Amino acid sequence: MTERIRVLLVDDHALVRGALSERLRRERDMEIVGTAGTADEAIDRVIQHSPRIVLMDIDMPGRICFDAAQAIMSGHPATRVIFLSGFIHDLFIEQALTIKAGGYLVKSETPETVVAAIRTVAAGGTFFSDEVRQRLVNGARNQAADSGSLARGATLSVREIEVLRYIARGMSKKQIAATMHLSVKTVDRHCANLMNKLDIHDRVELARYAIREGIAEP
Repeated sequence: MTERIRVLLVDDHALVRGALSERLRRERDMEIVGTAGTADEAIDRVIQHSPRIVLMDIDMPGRICFDAAQAIMSGHPATRVIFLSGFIHDLFIEQALTIKAGGYLVKSETPETVVAAIRTVAAGGTFFSDEVRQRLVNGARNQAADSGSLARGATLSVREIEVLRYIARGMSKKQIAATMHLSVKTVDRHCANLMNKLDIHDRVELARYAIREGIAEP
């Protein structure tokens, strides 16, 4: 018998976790090895259960999902992450691509599409919702048409974007450090880089920039 695909479901809504678990358990080639309600819980569950696929919501309280996903894939190369979100933002898609996620699905997808995505990514492929693929195509066209200019936000690293999103939540440097498992000194350095790259030298203005540019969660 072919080994089943081990899946970890990560979403802060218990109803969503329950519905996905019930649907995926109908597939003979899949096994739900655990669920988590936060990104930090997801990291712990991966250590415990070694899933092949982590199906992870993007908008959750606590640690930013992209940071957690990067930590998961760095520590567990055999585990792949598929993001699941009700939102489609170019920056979210860019971050998913930067950390080499296996896929990005919108929550309006049918259960059959989610099943197909899990199988595709588990086999080593990638899977993106049609709306996400369209954004990728349009983004490539726009970049080709305007390759001479680079927005200030495009100069930010993944870590800097994560810190900026936490700033937009109103978190202190100490809180950000604890959430990201970094030293306060490292967070302070990221903040300094943000201010220099964006030419913004005030935390409130940084938060406003993040909200205006769609970097902060909806």
